[in-house]
Amino acid sequence: MNDEYPDADASLAAGEEPPSARAPLSRERVVNAAVAFIDEHGLPALTMRRLGEALGVEAMSLYRHVPGREELLDAVVQAITEDLERDPEVCLEPRDGWQDFVIRLAHGVRRIALAHPKVFPLVASRPLEAPWLRPPLRSLAWVERFLVALTSAGFDDANAVGAYRAFTSFLLGHLLLEVSTHGADVGPLDVLEEDNESGGLAEYSTVRRLRPALSEDHSALEFEDALEELTNRLQLMLSAKTP
Repeated sequence: MNDEYPDADASLAAGEEPPSARAPLSRERVVNAAVAFIDEHGLPALTMRRLGEALGVEAMSLYRHVPGREELLDAVVQAITEDLERDPEVCLEPRDGWQDFVIRLAHGVRRIALAHPKVFPLVASRPLEAPWLRPPLRSLAWVERFLVALTSAGFDDANAVGAYRAFTSFLLGHLLLEVSTHGADVGPLDVLEEDNESGGLAEYSTVRRLRPALSEDHSALEFEDALEELTNRLQLMLSAKTP
């Protein structure tokens, strides 16, 4: 009996397609299954045993492809951030100016966050390729592309680094808040359930009156406005150093 397909005999008896005819277990399949599991159940629920059950294999079979849960989480982050490379709306280098490059990159990261809101907090918490890198630009390759895009447009080194810090702070702060409204486990940023927040408003008449407006979701518009303000600020940085 193949321990990667422990239900083979039962499947054959039931007239189902034998597991050997299905996709074999691989690192890519394990990582993709972990992403799907977190998307559905949340990060705290992920264990190697539960992931094995989702794949129909024993947990020990997973260790042939990933050494452990921590390494699996690193691989999950790498898998979702690699979507930037495949995003047709994201440029690997500026085509229509640095502002267009930065805006496209920001929207690409946001698409990842909204596609995998329960996975995205890992982007902020997992170790980076280098300790001085800042999430959510996880890789040296993307930091290099960002800095080259700005320095080639006329930013000096100091302003390019300042732009990188401002850009990453904007993205991470906005997107962690946004994914928290989609069920992401982000610790202190977690939003309260409706039933838990209704009882304490009696003495806060203004908050109670404005609660419907406060509850409206304007995340997309706020993202666009803040991104525009950021690029305008970076343009001022560039203009200030230009003679």
